[in-house]
Amino acid sequence: MNDEHVARAALARIAEPGDTAMGAAVRVHGPQEVLRVLHGDGPLPPEFRRRDPGGYRVRLGGAAAAEDLAAVARLGGEFVIPGDRGWPTQLDDLGDARPLGLWTRGAARLRHAALRSVAVVGSRAGTDYGTYAAYELARELAEARWCVASGGAYGIDAAAHKGALAAGGLTIAVLACGIDVAYPRGHERLFARIAEVGTLVSELPPGSSPSRIRFVERNRVIAALTPGTLVIEAAVRSGALITAHRADALGRVVMGVPGPITSPQSAGVHQLLREEETYVVTCAAEVLEHLGRIGEDLAPRKAGPARPWDRLPPDLLRVLEATSPFHPLAPPTIARTAGIAPGTVTTYLEALRELGLVTPQEAPPGTPRPWLRTTTHNDNTPARNDRRVPDGPRSTAM
Repeated sequence: MNDEHVARAALARIAEPGDTAMGAAVRVHGPQEVLRVLHGDGPLPPEFRRRDPGGYRVRLGGAAAAEDLAAVARLGGEFVIPGDRGWPTQLDDLGDARPLGLWTRGAARLRHAALRSVAVVGSRAGTDYGTYAAYELARELAEARWCVASGGAYGIDAAAHKGALAAGGLTIAVLACGIDVAYPRGHERLFARIAEVGTLVSELPPGSSPSRIRFVERNRVIAALTPGTLVIEAAVRSGALITAHRADALGRVVMGVPGPITSPQSAGVHQLLREEETYVVTCAAEVLEHLGRIGEDLAPRKAGPARPWDRLPPDLLRVLEATSPFHPLAPPTIARTAGIAPGTVTTYLEALRELGLVTPQEAPPGTPRPWLRTTTHNDNTPARNDRRVPDGPRSTAM
């Protein structure tokens, strides 16, 4: 730790997350000079003209930076600042809203984990559908060796962290409180597990409590830290949508998982999906199609099960439809139903026999050999005499 670390740690106690006035002053004058001026030594920088310096100075008598740095060291964590080898440089895209530094704790190196990461965010009041989708998508992403980042809250956030952990993957929890504060309290064991294999991160010093504005500003870090943000369930007024809009403004990929149109928890996602440059995804492969290597990480196209008659020419299909899945029919009967000449029908029936779609039946000498369909359609096509064809294949060979 050098003097800049100490100065930035001290300023992190003074300024709230996302304070662009503080960020601009630090960018222009450096953290040591800004801290010196706030202690009353010299005129205030012009970047503070629109801010009451009393709001900063009232906090000067709080915990010392050395105490915070010692506290994070006891936790086995560290305080990383811009310019450090462990600093995620993608956060620089936030400009003057960039964190003064990040307090981290965990086995995974934040910078490396964030390079291949996806933010999975959503409602705290997630439905069974939403939490299942978050868990499964996070698990699949972790199996593909992508890190899952979220905010550590109840609902979708927790499901995403747990899905990544279940797959033995990495996960990042970006907190709106100190990394030594378990909030919500019910996630104390979850945060301990994340620290064992992933990482906890916050721009707030140890011991800091969460607040509404800190949750809002925390979202900008999640958006900037990851190449893409995936929203699973979000009401029209939702912090997850704030994260998505921050990500979009930063040029990151924004994706959403659609839900029931009757669900208030999905209304915000559906509104988001109507906007430009927002993508619908339903599986991890589709997420990685937008974030992976161009032209290589393409998701397979989804299709229904292939059926043996899908590629039959129209006339051949008409002959197949004219046969019966229930009882043998003579070729003249099939010809009348299909509207195709009897000679052609005989040829087509032989072709269908070779494909295993019809089978000939024994008949008395001198009578046409009857034919029976061996596999039925499953597309609800009306059969002979307006009978409905049962769903699914059925063997009716005699």
